[in-house]
Amino acid sequence: MKEGSNVIINLREMEIKDLDEIMEIEKAAFSTPWTRNSFEKEIKENMLAKYIVAEVEGKVVGYVGIWLIIDEGHITNIAVSKDYRGMGIGKFLMMGMIDFCKKQGIHNMTLEVRASNTVAQNLYRKMGFLDCGIRPNYYADGNEDAVIMWKTIEN
Repeated sequence: MKEGSNVIINLREMEIKDLDEIMEIEKAAFSTPWTRNSFEKEIKENMLAKYIVAEVEGKVVGYVGIWLIIDEGHITNIAVSKDYRGMGIGKFLMMGMIDFCKKQGIHNMTLEVRASNTVAQNLYRKMGFLDCGIRPNYYADGNEDAVIMWKTIEN
C-alpha cells in the first residue's frame, strides 16, 4: 500500500487467531519483541489488559495494547506493519484506544517511548500526550532512555 491510499480500516479486539500476523509486525517493529507467549497471556489471562487490532481487507496491519489500572490506562505497545505506515493507522489505533478508555471511565493515559523515536512522539503529542519525564536506560538493548508521556482524558 502506498501513502495516501484510500483504505478502510476496521478496529476490533485482538484474538488468538491474530497472533501469527501480530508476531510478524512485532518482530519487524521492535529490537526486543514480545514473545507469542506474552501476547497469549495478555489476551487469555490478564484481566487488566485490552488489545485491539487494525485490519485492512481482513489483514491485521497494526495493534495497540493497554493495561487498565484503577482510573489510568498504560499503553503497553503499539505497532503498524511497515507496508502500512504513513497512512494514519497508528493515529486511528490511538483514537480507538482513547475512545475505549473514555467508555471505561479512564481519566489518564500514559506510555513510554524511546527517546530516539521522534515520529511516535510527534504522533502522541498530536493526540494530546505531554512529555512528563525520562526513564534513564529504560530499554535494555542499548540502555536508551524512555520519554514518559501522559494524557488527561476529557470524559
